[in-house]
Amino acid sequence: MGTVTWAVIFMSASVGQLDQYGGWTGLKGKATGFFHTQQVNDRWWLVDPNGNVFLSLGICHASFDGDVIQGTERRPYREAVMAKYGSREGWTQAALKLLRDNGFNTLGAWCGAYMFDQDMPYTVILNVAARSGASWLTGAFIDVWDERFEKAAQESAAQECAPRRDSKQLIGYFTDNELHLGPDWRLPTTVLEEYLMMPAASPAHLKALEFLRGRYASLADFNAAWHVTLTGWEALDSGVKFNGRGRTQRASEDSQVFLELVMRRYFQVCRDAIRARDPNHLVLGCRLAVFLDVPVARAARGLVDVFSVNHYIPRPNGAGLRQLYEAAQAPLMVTEWAFRSRDSGLPNTRGAGPIVNTQEDRANSYRAYLTELLKIPFLVGAHWFEYADEPAEGRFDGENSNYGLVNIKDEPYETFLAVVRQTNAEAYAIHAGN
Repeated sequence: MGTVTWAVIFMSASVGQLDQYGGWTGLKGKATGFFHTQQVNDRWWLVDPNGNVFLSLGICHASFDGDVIQGTERRPYREAVMAKYGSREGWTQAALKLLRDNGFNTLGAWCGAYMFDQDMPYTVILNVAARSGASWLTGAFIDVWDERFEKAAQESAAQECAPRRDSKQLIGYFTDNELHLGPDWRLPTTVLEEYLMMPAASPAHLKALEFLRGRYASLADFNAAWHVTLTGWEALDSGVKFNGRGRTQRASEDSQVFLELVMRRYFQVCRDAIRARDPNHLVLGCRLAVFLDVPVARAARGLVDVFSVNHYIPRPNGAGLRQLYEAAQAPLMVTEWAFRSRDSGLPNTRGAGPIVNTQEDRANSYRAYLTELLKIPFLVGAHWFEYADEPAEGRFDGENSNYGLVNIKDEPYETFLAVVRQTNAEAYAIHAGN
């Protein structure tokens, strides 16, 4: 696709325009033939296959099917776009045009694979832990030392990475989404506590027990630190239950140290599997929900090319993001962020992210948030959640919010998009410091 077909052409200190990938010709990195990361003028960037700097301005879940209404098989968005375009192919071309016209240049997580390799850079989410039993919805975690996890990583890479190793449009791979890594809205327990409650013969349980015995000189020391009264270490093999209540400071500290060990294993297995099948594209990490989890960032050091985090707050937490960057020693990507509006007609009672009153407020929030985010020198992208609104009746998990660039009838939010378009057009100049 030629440069003139992209809607966003901007001016900064050096005149430049966008190449066929959406990269900025006004600032150069090294051309490797694939997307990679590079520091240019003390700022981190993605660099596209041509060697032009690239900021990933992405959209999550651009999908012809849209969301299913909870407890039914109805997909109201698909019904609307099928009536409007007559086919998935017709919708795909219209959606890509809307994205380009409004300055988006990346297909983020959960976009339809039929949109890939159509002149817009894309990402793939592998769901490695999910394939081996983890659940984003319930918080169920997996045993990273179990051979089933390693097998799932290898199978994911064989199916998803190997066929794409030569793709010029592919940026890279997310390994999973919002794993339960500690007390959150799903479960009150830590990963260490979860592992201690796994079957006594499981690798996870054995690792947890080995870890604790290595940290305490005696069982008495452990009992005192955790405020428990075990009569022997073997008592941890017989179904000790944790519910998040009464956790001591020492137990929390132990859990944080153990989490780093677990996630180091997680990132290592995922990276090795991806690299064995595809040495050309970026490892984008696991899209984290708990964005200040520094032990997880430390665990990822040297094992991800980009550290990814979902960041649903009214304004970017620059200090917190810097902690993650320094711990991971890798540039950051915000892989979900959003604002919802009350005037959309949607309940907005389920879902993450701030709620504002009008689409004009949502537009102004988009501008303020993204502008502040782009000033961060170690940021290489931001992906908006999501392309279309959720159903008012609630999707599979009950979310019912106004996240879309378009509503459930595929009608664009024009007031919102006018500011989105202008802000995205200024993105390179803002990040370059001009």
